[in-house]
Amino acid sequence: MERSVGGDMGGKEDAKMLENTVKQFIEYVRKQVEEQDPVFLISVVVALAAIIITCVFLKYFLTSKTVRSAVLLVGLCDSGKTLLFSRLVSGKFKRTQTSITDSSAPYKAKSDKGTTWTLIDLPGHDSLRAQYLEKFKSAARAIVFVVDSAIFQKEVRDVAEFLYVLLTDSVICRNTPTLLVACNKQDITMAKSAKLIQQQLEKELNTLRVTRSAALGSQDGSVGGSVFLGRKGKDFEFSQLPMRVEFLECSALSNKAEEGEADIKSLEKSLAKL
Repeated sequence: MERSVGGDMGGKEDAKMLENTVKQFIEYVRKQVEEQDPVFLISVVVALAAIIITCVFLKYFLTSKTVRSAVLLVGLCDSGKTLLFSRLVSGKFKRTQTSITDSSAPYKAKSDKGTTWTLIDLPGHDSLRAQYLEKFKSAARAIVFVVDSAIFQKEVRDVAEFLYVLLTDSVICRNTPTLLVACNKQDITMAKSAKLIQQQLEKELNTLRVTRSAALGSQDGSVGGSVFLGRKGKDFEFSQLPMRVEFLECSALSNKAEEGEADIKSLEKSLAKL
């Protein structure tokens, strides 16, 4: 790419003017110091101290970012979150039951870097998930939203409502963690595809946005609920969100049940990109 000659000359002139200004200021300060004006010396010391403190504060503020190293597994009850958690952590099948508390373990991404994240399985019951989301959302590097693809048609409204809470949460919108919608149980014949699930969720979220828009300013006890979903004046699409969103298909339990291997390579591949 060619550089502008006029731009270079303008930049050099500005730099020269700044240099001359600094030299004049230094010369002025030197003369005042030689004259030993106490009032002026005190004012200079105070000014310099203020500048130094401001620089230190700005450096600290700009560089001290919260390290988000958690990957949250969320979703409705019986979507397969806990078995998926076990598969990711140990690669093994484990009998599960409905979670009433969180579970966490280190997860090493299958990538060249081999970065280790903290994988956290959050309860899916509607009476518990809000409090656990509130507890861990600030640490989320990514959120894996697990969907039961086999019975999605029956749960589409509940899935959309939970997603709406996530996507309108002010902390999540500010931190923009990666959102991975894991369409689980693809080993079942009647399972819906990731593409169909995405399309139906966009329609349902668009409807929810309309019905809830009047209550955005009210306190309804949900997490967040203060950020407008998508773009005003346009039907909702996941591409409008500030975070990276991926829909993928997986199976924590194979069609051979306990003896079969899980099909979670697509999820592992997405986690390796974090």
